[in-house]
Amino acid sequence: MSLSKQDVEKIAHLARLQITGEQIPGFAAQLSSILTFVEQMNGAETTGVEAMAHPFDTPTRMREDIVTEINEREAMQSIAPAVEAGLYLVPKVIE
Repeated sequence: MSLSKQDVEKIAHLARLQITGEQIPGFAAQLSSILTFVEQMNGAETTGVEAMAHPFDTPTRMREDIVTEINEREAMQSIAPAVEAGLYLVPKVIE
């Protein structure tokens, strides 16, 4: 698939890329090769292939749910500028 100068300029605009006139032929060639590869992939026979969520069909290892850190909430909240009912108070940023 071959892309025109206008196609590359439109793609660059949509991607918010600033490209110069000298860069357009290079981008056109690279984008065209990517689209050609995608077309080749679309031509691959996939009937009967089951979709996978992950390429490795292995179960995740589970670990025991054990608390490994000490509770330092009081120490951390003692140095906070504002705390109420165990929660950190922050300035309102959205009105």
